[in-house]
Amino acid sequence: MRFLTVIIFLFFTLQTYAQEDGVENYDLLIKNATVIDGTGAGAYNGYLGIKDGEIISIGDKIPHHYKTKQEIDATGFTVTPGFIDSHSHGDPLETPEFKNFLAMGVTTITLGQDGHSPAEADLSSWMQKVNDKKPAVNIAMFVGHNTLRTLAGVNFDSIPSNEGLNTMQRLLKNGFSAGAFGMSTGLEYTPGNFSRQEELNALAKTVGEEQGIIMSHMRNEDDKELENALEELLIQGRYAPVHVSHIKVVYGKGRNRALEIIKILDSARNAGIKVTGDLYPYTASHTGIAILFPAWAKKPNNYPEIVSGRRVELEDFLRKKVAQRNGPEAILLGSGSFKGKTLADVSQQLKKPFEQVLIDEIGPYGAGAAHFIMEEELQTTFLLDDQICISSDGSPTMYHPRGYGSFSKVIQKYVLQEKILDLEEAVYKMTGLPAQILQLKDRSLLKKGYKADVLIFKPEEIKAHATYEKPHQLAEGMKFIIVNGRLVMENGNFTKIRNGKVLSR
Repeated sequence: MRFLTVIIFLFFTLQTYAQEDGVENYDLLIKNATVIDGTGAGAYNGYLGIKDGEIISIGDKIPHHYKTKQEIDATGFTVTPGFIDSHSHGDPLETPEFKNFLAMGVTTITLGQDGHSPAEADLSSWMQKVNDKKPAVNIAMFVGHNTLRTLAGVNFDSIPSNEGLNTMQRLLKNGFSAGAFGMSTGLEYTPGNFSRQEELNALAKTVGEEQGIIMSHMRNEDDKELENALEELLIQGRYAPVHVSHIKVVYGKGRNRALEIIKILDSARNAGIKVTGDLYPYTASHTGIAILFPAWAKKPNNYPEIVSGRRVELEDFLRKKVAQRNGPEAILLGSGSFKGKTLADVSQQLKKPFEQVLIDEIGPYGAGAAHFIMEEELQTTFLLDDQICISSDGSPTMYHPRGYGSFSKVIQKYVLQEKILDLEEAVYKMTGLPAQILQLKDRSLLKKGYKADVLIFKPEEIKAHATYEKPHQLAEGMKFIIVNGRLVMENGNFTKIRNGKVLSR
């Protein structure tokens, strides 16, 4: 009898342990959600189980036995991966909160763009400082080509010495060792504009050897020069994947012009070159006022001497350049003493021709500005291409709405109002596609084993409030935002938690 009692006791004990072993344990359970996983596939009703910063369980039916520290009933809400901004700006040591990005659902940004990265030979020490600061978003870093030129002492040389080129390649490799995802170029800016194809090819070989990518602000985005700039980039694409940053056709018009450029990219892909692009959903760019000035009036040339000796020529150049860029009314100054005014406004205020305002009051390095130089139909055609993802090209401080509104505007305007994208396509362009481009292998999808960067929202509540007049207005509509498994927004309000980190390739 005692033997039978022991057997019965052991049987029920083992059953109890078996039940405990079958229990799913979560830090956070999201249930009853409309799940869009970031692959472009259709939405489904399901749940996510998150533990230790990862998605450990996902599907359409919650396990029978589970325990969770926190639970969110997402009935009526859409759940997606956190958005990835493939071209962004900012200083995480100065503004680690990055609320502008988080408010529109961006949980990962890319820094070191347009050829400029932190001017440190050892990028890993800078990355550690950022991690110590605890940024609110994840950060993928790039090594800037212009910065490489400066650090290597190449500066304004058109042809670097062998020693200079070797130093650039060594510094680039150091960046990859620190965890960088690739190299960025800013060939429209000094000193990158002094480089030639041979130098770019040599650096592209290094990028290819390190299995990275080249993100390029190309040498010229003007309609008449774009094919030449693309050719220069696609030649680099023989050695490494290449990416067209903030793709646009300055002064270009119409859908057919965009299709001509897309055809060039498709032909390159058919020839074995990996080439992608990104864009922001606005028709004004933002860059330094130096873009208006001729190369002979910019560094390393002596600007006061140029003004003194070639003033008439400089005035004539600026008149024609500004007219070509849709006039002084189409240039909205975003920094300096005339911030928030158009060049036309300043000209009227000072009772002075705009070209003289540029020369005497601003100079080539005295301000940044929004330049209204793109056409909606052309840019929308780029938006629909399946190899072009969404970016902001914005920052917390830039005087342009794109840093506060880009991702929300895509949902609000192109998904809900104009219906040229469905929500699954839009989410893919903001998650799965940029992750493929960056080679992020463990985030951007709602998938078991992936990092838990997650958004919960109702699409119809997403609103971009930033305008050109008031660009620093946060987007709204996100209900919950999760970064690496922790809630950084709860019920529409930011928590005090910052849980991003510098990512390592």
